Amino acid sequence: MTALPHQIGVYGGGRMGAGIAHAFAAAGSHVTIVESDDRGADAARERIRTSLAKAAEKGAPVSGQVVVVTDPAALAACGLVVEAVPELLEVKTAVLTTVATVAPHAAIGTNTSSLSIDALAKGLSDPSRLIGLHFFNPVPVSDLAEIVVGARTDPALVGDATSWVQALGKTAITVSDSPGFASSRLGVAIALEAMRMLEEGVASAHDIDTAMTLGYRHPVGPLKTTDIVGLDVRLAIAEHLERELGPRFSPPKVLRNKVAAGELGRKTGQGFYPW
Repeated sequence: MTALPHQIGVYGGGRMGAGIAHAFAAAGSHVTIVESDDRGADAARERIRTSLAKAAEKGAPVSGQVVVVTDPAALAACGLVVEAVPELLEVKTAVLTTVATVAPHAAIGTNTSSLSIDALAKGLSDPSRLIGLHFFNPVPVSDLAEIVVGARTDPALVGDATSWVQALGKTAITVSDSPGFASSRLGVAIALEAMRMLEEGVASAHDIDTAMTLGYRHPVGPLKTTDIVGLDVRLAIAEHLERELGPRFSPPKVLRNKVAAGELGRKTGQGFYPW
């Protein structure tokens, strides 16, 4: 089993990035988060502070350290850097290129939930360094991480990534690079159908979710999960899957309308549910 690198980088300190940093710090690593500016760095520090405080209250203090910086050069000594910026191909490829330059010896993970690993690797001089590390929200307490293998990903890196995920106390599944991978493709398909049912008046959001939580033992229903993930994130993934796999992933009108109205779920206080 490959030990976790002592120094881990996370590029992006939003909800997912902060959660990923927390998970690695909980396993004993020193984590450096990179944000684009001082405002983003301050927000990331507050997310980490709140997350670590909650963990301590529950009797799960973190043994590692987390620092937040704005200079990507701080990643130079990292053995692994995980990209956790918005789900936009051009944004992620720019960040990955930066990471490859400033951390020349690091393995590079991307937390993409649907974008092609091979497409993201095109801008890298050594695409064998890139692997998908798709974590789930909230990262510190989630049980799963999806390892996504590109056509040119180093096979040894797949084994290392599996060991790293296990060191975080999570279960790893390994999938080949394909639209939506396994988790997003299935999760979005269920969520989109739940939205269509809501539009058609089949049942309320609560009752649709209850059908899945009690009938199929899902821990959270598809509409509430969408609120937790973010309606804007789900819309972006659905649009990507529609382009790649066809109209069965066409986003329902209710999803587009809510995103246009700024009702993005838990992070804005309103989605399919009030928060």
